[in-house]
Amino acid sequence: MPTRTRAAALSALTLAALAAVTALTGPAGALENKAASPRFLAASELPPHAWSEWTAGPVTDGFPMELAYCLGEGVPAHGYRHRVFHTELDTGAVQATVVTGSAAQGKALAALLNKKIRSCADRIERTDPELDAEGRYYGSLPVEEGAQVHGLHTNASWGATDIHLLSVGRDGRTVTVVSWGQMGDFDDAPVAAFKKTTTTAVDKLY
Repeated sequence: MPTRTRAAALSALTLAALAAVTALTGPAGALENKAASPRFLAASELPPHAWSEWTAGPVTDGFPMELAYCLGEGVPAHGYRHRVFHTELDTGAVQATVVTGSAAQGKALAALLNKKIRSCADRIERTDPELDAEGRYYGSLPVEEGAQVHGLHTNASWGATDIHLLSVGRDGRTVTVVSWGQMGDFDDAPVAAFKKTTTTAVDKLY
């Protein structure tokens, strides 16, 4: 994953988008009526790492900084919860989930998040001339109301190269975002395993 410094710098690109996301999630009071809290991925459900085991952090309120490079930083008291995962090496992952006010709001939020991920590479390059970025679309998955999978590669002028896989899935009014990343390029991305992780993430929400 990018360093916290890089994530914080890139987050300025998407603060406006984050405000729109917040509006779509509805007030915190809407969450009180849900029958059960959405469940999160376990460490064992992430793409296997060749030399290190995954460790899962606690489920925490708020929007994760680890997604700031594409989706903005900091989310308000509007129901986002997240879990961060890491290995002993350079690989990390995060899952963020929010329960919106209705299925229609969930659909709109998922569409917005997918749009922002698709435009992420262009926004990175416009903002930082020392970064080259390329996005790829890996298709949709037939789980619940569907999920879409994306890839993002960034290459810095000083030699750093990072590869990310991101997905957005929906089950009714609940939307979840999963991100995986490490140093490398598209050839290093475990796309098939990440699609399996995404399917599991959406399927196990409820």
